[in-house]
Amino acid sequence: MKISFIQTGGTIDKDYKACEKHHGYNFEISEPAVKQVLKKMEPGFTYEILSVCKKDSLDLTDRDRENIYQKCEELDNDKIIITHGTDTLKETAKRLSSIKNKTIILTGAMKPEKFQNSDAEFNIGVAVGAAGFLKNGVYIAINGLVKRWNDYS
Repeated sequence: MKISFIQTGGTIDKDYKACEKHHGYNFEISEPAVKQVLKKMEPGFTYEILSVCKKDSLDLTDRDRENIYQKCEELDNDKIIITHGTDTLKETAKRLSSIKNKTIILTGAMKPEKFQNSDAEFNIGVAVGAAGFLKNGVYIAINGLVKRWNDYS
């Protein structure tokens, strides 16, 4: 199995960067969280990591969603996991819902992967596990649950 991971940003990819301007630390979208998560394990699958954008999901535009859609469409691979901010997962999933020949799973985290008590590893792990058996469609994997995008609330 091969999984294409697509970074779009969101809390899962945030990092603190020391910054005098902000009197201490400032959140920035950093390297893809999935890169660090996969480094800690020995995946039994092949993968690639791609970045489409690095934005908080509240800042995603229709153009950004179109870019995510186009990237998913152009990939030869049919297993895709998108790391995304949790606030607008459903909006992006809706845009992707017309893609019928791939399994696309969106996931995110309430705390950055860089934080010791983050839910990022768990949510990415659930998405990876689900990618191996889900039928084609668009899903959201958060908090140990995997649901079709339109069943997510």
